[in-house]
Amino acid sequence: MKYLFVSDIHGCLPALRKALDFYHSQRADMLCLLGDILNYGPRNQVPEGLDAKGIVEELNKLADQVVAVRGNCDAEVDQMLLRFPLMQDYMLLVDEGVRLLLTHGHVYNKERLPLGKVDAVVYGHTHLWELERNGGIAVCNTGSITFPKQGNPPTLAVYEAGKFLVYTLDGELLSELTL
Repeated sequence: MKYLFVSDIHGCLPALRKALDFYHSQRADMLCLLGDILNYGPRNQVPEGLDAKGIVEELNKLADQVVAVRGNCDAEVDQMLLRFPLMQDYMLLVDEGVRLLLTHGHVYNKERLPLGKVDAVVYGHTHLWELERNGGIAVCNTGSITFPKQGNPPTLAVYEAGKFLVYTLDGELLSELTL
C-alpha cells in the first residue's frame, strides 16, 4: 500500500486541497493525518484560507481512506465533526511486517517512544521536516503544510514498500530513506 502522511493543517483549506491533489496524483491508498487538523492554535497567526467547516467536508468525503491521531490543537469537538477516529495519541500501522508508529509529536516522538518495537516513527508537531535514522529506527517528521518553520517550504511525506519520501507541497522531492 501507499500512504500519504500530512501533519499540522491548522484549518487551512487551500493547503489541504493541495495536499489532497497530491494524494490523488500519487494514487495513495490511505491518508494518514498526524494531528492539528482544524484549529490554528494560539501561538500561530490565523492562516490564509482558514475554513474548519470546509476541511471537515473535504476530509469526510475520504473518511474510509483516513486514519488520524490527535495533535495538541485537536479537541473533542473536532471529533464530533469528523467521520474517522481522531482522539488517540498514537497508532501502530503495520505494512508488510514493517511497524510504523504514527503520532503527532507532542507526547511521543523520536526521543520518547511508547513501549514496544517499531521500525519507524512518523510525526509532525515541530513544523520542521526531518528524515533520518535514529539508531535502528527511521524517523520521518512531515513538517507542516500550513506553518513550516525556519524558512522551510510546506511539506508532507509518502511511504510505500519500505521507502519514505519527503516532498514539498508543490511535489518537489526533498529526501528519501529506504528501511
